[in-house]
Amino acid sequence: MEELPAGLRLVDGHCHGVVAGPLTEDAFALLATEASTPAPPGASHLDGPLGLAIRRWCAPVLGLPAHAPVAEYLARRTEFGADAARRLLRAAGLAALFVDTGIRLPAADWLDGDELGAAAGARVAEVVRLEAVAERVAAAGVAAADFAPAFAEALGAATRTAVAVKSVLAYRHGFAIDPSRPSRQAVTDAAGEWLRGGAPRLTDAVLLRYLLWCGVDTGLPIQLHTGFGDRSLALPRADPSLLRDWYELVEPSGVSVVLLHCYPYHRQAGWLAHVYPHVYVDVGLTLGHVGAQAAPVLAEFLELAPFTKVLYSSDAYGLPELYLVGAAQFRRALTHVLSDWIVAGALTAANADRIAYGVAADNARRLYRAPVT
Repeated sequence: MEELPAGLRLVDGHCHGVVAGPLTEDAFALLATEASTPAPPGASHLDGPLGLAIRRWCAPVLGLPAHAPVAEYLARRTEFGADAARRLLRAAGLAALFVDTGIRLPAADWLDGDELGAAAGARVAEVVRLEAVAERVAAAGVAAADFAPAFAEALGAATRTAVAVKSVLAYRHGFAIDPSRPSRQAVTDAAGEWLRGGAPRLTDAVLLRYLLWCGVDTGLPIQLHTGFGDRSLALPRADPSLLRDWYELVEPSGVSVVLLHCYPYHRQAGWLAHVYPHVYVDVGLTLGHVGAQAAPVLAEFLELAPFTKVLYSSDAYGLPELYLVGAAQFRRALTHVLSDWIVAGALTAANADRIAYGVAADNARRLYRAPVT
């Protein structure tokens, strides 16, 4: 099987905004890692699988040889200015970006929404983060008894043109929760305690459950961060199989659940997509971060998950390079896996093309009901 062409434009089902201008090496390195502090003396966050992938795929787009030294790459990036972001985004070959706007950097040259789409040459639609909406409602001033209807109303307004909602329950509490919809009184009591404390970062399990069920009520697909992330996440509590009872309760609604990232629980995620008709898996974040191991890890995603329920995304945040790395690693890894299967006689070239186009774009078009060419 020939490598997936750059002309096959991908639907990036979960991503974020980027800083368009130059960055110092320290700032660049922090955006290329899930770590939240600088590397210790003598070490670098860029000296790892993702750092190698950035130098491999991004340097040629800026006129440097693949694997150019980091200092040379950053100097060239600065020379190009904001045009570097446009070149990198265009090189990713994207048809659509579904952007989670719930987290942003306070940078003057931050791009998301239509500006990001214009730079990438792609259609943009929003993914609404449930916790961000709740925190905006609290910040606007609301009585505990009014929190539930105020949140539901705000979510309805926020999702009028959205393609999905997202929860970061894995970060805020973990998946070992009571799966049932909380009562109105339980939500009011929990909201009262949260609001009396000054409405800090929302971590209350009752309110997080309420947000999830309001997400179900929208009828939109619900994206869930699962698996690895930054150090504020307790990894053992981010195993998507811990939410099994909630998937059971959601199933009759017909609402789809999209498990994002998943690694190192990607095999559990594949099983969940295998046994639950409304559960999908998305390979974003993982394939960029595992670098040269992208193909073996993608093959593990595909061990059980139905091919029509596997989705592509980059989860790019902060660096436009992450859009290109995610797309390039995905194209190369999927080609490698399917080619091996063809050689082994496990599928035909025609079936490989169908699977490839599905995972690259068609599955997302169908699931998110996105009119993307």
